[in-house]
Parts: sequence; C-alpha cells; structure tokens
Amino acid sequence: MKKFKNYRRKINYPLAENSWGSSEIKKLIEHLKSKKKLTYGENVKKFEKEFSKYIGTKYSVMVNSGGSANLLSVLSLFFLKKLPLKNSDEVVVPAVSWSTTYSPLSILGLKVKFVDIDLHTLNYNLIELEKNLSKKTKLIVIVNLLGNPNEYDKIKKLTKKLKIKPFIIEDNCESLGAKFNNKKTGSFGAISANSFFFSHHISSIEGGMLSTNNYEIYNLLLSLRSHGWTRDLKKNNPLIKKNKSAFIENFNFILPGLNLRPTELNAISGLEQLKKINKFIANRRKNYEIFKKYFENNEHLMIQKEIGLSSWFGFSLIIKNQRLKRDGLINFLSKNKIETRPIVGGNITKNKMIKYFKVINTKNKKFVNAEYIDKNGFFVGNSHKNLEKQIIYLKEKIDYFVEKSF
Repeated sequence: MKKFKNYRRKINYPLAENSWGSSEIKKLIEHLKSKKKLTYGENVKKFEKEFSKYIGTKYSVMVNSGGSANLLSVLSLFFLKKLPLKNSDEVVVPAVSWSTTYSPLSILGLKVKFVDIDLHTLNYNLIELEKNLSKKTKLIVIVNLLGNPNEYDKIKKLTKKLKIKPFIIEDNCESLGAKFNNKKTGSFGAISANSFFFSHHISSIEGGMLSTNNYEIYNLLLSLRSHGWTRDLKKNNPLIKKNKSAFIENFNFILPGLNLRPTELNAISGLEQLKKINKFIANRRKNYEIFKKYFENNEHLMIQKEIGLSSWFGFSLIIKNQRLKRDGLINFLSKNKIETRPIVGGNITKNKMIKYFKVINTKNKKFVNAEYIDKNGFFVGNSHKNLEKQIIYLKEKIDYFVEKSF
C-alpha cells in the first residue's frame, strides 16, 4: 500500500462549477433596481449582436434554452420559400447525443437515419455516414460532442461526391468556443444551436442561441420564437410586407410559432459571461493538457481524440480492458467525491423515446461504437478553473481501483 499512501484522502471533483462572479450579480441587481422590463428587450438584442461577433455569423436569435434552439433550427427550415423541409423528409443524425437533438425530428415528422459514431472522436463515423447518405437525404444534423468539432471538410466532400445538397445544421450546445480550421463551430451550417445552461461554457441561468448567415432563416427564427407574429421583423424582411399601422402589425400572426423567448436577466448575465469566455476556454484547454498527460497512454482507458481545437466540455474515459468493470469504478469514484455521468445520452437508439420516431434503419442494425461507449464509457467534468489537483486525484483513485481489481 506504500504506492497509495494517500488513498484515503478525498477531494471534491464536481461535474460543473458556477462560472459567475460578482459582475453578473451586480449587473442583475442594477437592472432589478432600475425597474426596467424583465422580459425580452434591449439586453437580449445586445447579447445577440455580441454573440454573432464572437461566433462569426451575421445573425443570432436568443431563446430560453439550447433545447429550444434545436427545435427552432429544424422548424424554421419548414417555412423557407424555396425547397423547404417537408414531413417525411430524410434526416441523418449521430447515434450519440442529447435527447433534445432528436426530439424535434420526431415532433416534426421527419424520417430518421441514425449513424454510428467514431469510438475515438465520439463524432460521426465517416464511413458509416457515407453509407447512410443518399439523394433522399434532406438534412444532416452535426453534433460537436463534448467540445470536439466534426471534420467539416470531409463531410462537405462526402456531399459533393454523392452530388447532394442537404441542409446542414449544428448542435453546438456542448462546443461553444471550439474551432475547426481556425473557424468557430456554430458558424459552419445553415443554422447552429448553442446552450448557456449552468454546466456549459458560459451560463445565463437558462438560455440558448441560434446563429445563421441566412437572412430569411433569421427572420423566420424571430417570428417563430415569438408566437409567429411579425412584430420583431424588419421593414425589409423577406417574409411579409409589413402594415404601416403598428396597432395591426404588433398582433399579426403569419406562422405557427411558439413563445421561446428569454428574459432580460438571461441576456444581462450572458453579456457578462461573454466578456470572460476567451479566458474560460483557455483554462479548459489547459486542463485538457493536464488530463492528456495523465491519461493519454493509459492501458486500461481511452480518451477522446481531438479534432481541430476542442473547447473541452468534459473529459471522456472509455474502458478498454473488459476485466475492468465500469459500475464498480464509477461507484468507487462517487464514494471518493468524484462526480461522473454517461457520455451525453449514450446510445440513444436503446431509449424508449425512439418508438415515437419514424426510424428508417434501426431494425436489426447494430450501432457498435455507440453501444460500446454506452456500456463502457463515462465522463468527468471540466471547468473554467484550474483542475490540476482534481485530475491528479482522479488518476490516483483510478490507479488504486485498477490495482485492487487485478
């Protein structure tokens, strides 16, 4: 036991930490004391502009969550004037992501093809992706998992090779600040969805953002976010010629919209967080270098292979040696105050929600890598703070557990 002389010590290693400081609280108190409106207003619009500058798109539309952003990103494509999506169009999506990546596809009646992931990058297995693309493919959903960009250049080559032009949307909820070929994720597709939930790269309590370079899509998002009305549309919008009477136009409904608006409080905190994001991402990447140092060549566990520049939402660990039992390991880590969770939603096709989908290709099909990580993978947290102490502690505990297991 000399090798593990500190094996009884316990250090708290949470999945996520509060990234707020005094500035967020101060700004919120100032706004509350001002007695200005609390719901959607000028601060939301300001945050949208600043976010567009950061991510590198022309337009952004804030909503109340990343899940709502995913919903609107798909819904908006149904109302385009030229070649809109239609019920029963075919969409391709990876077999590992979060539930709200998939839910809009079911709600909107799309036919879904699930595609296995790469065991190392945790993003699309490009060989499997090519097999599932065809002239019937109208939408490709790209999910940048745990901060890791997809290989956008190779995906684009596949669509050119197959002579297809599907819509491409990005679920970038876990990957804010990541880059591929020096371009930020969330700026590659027709639309991207981003999330500002507590555990994400920046937090606005709850909140999400859609980003696009397409002016028609931008206006569709504005209307669909707020009841389907025209009130927020510009005079020169491509959807409708606005009435000169504000009395009429403020309550003119042209689309079957929803109310997915954020509050001013969400936007105010988001603006403060955005000022800190470069530092946050830099610290997350520094933490990864520490994590990589201790786990890259581990004989029992594999870690995620980076594509481009990941913003490292968390650190995945996948068991290589089947003699090592995941349940025993994560229970041991939990007892030692190290929080863990599955790799996002694991193999989504095994969940009961799938019975509500128009699925094309799950019958008798095995998603080998998705299932492997579902049974053998987990991840630990990353943070805007320095985690060197926690990562070394994690290594000590895993080494101790492995030695006792064998």
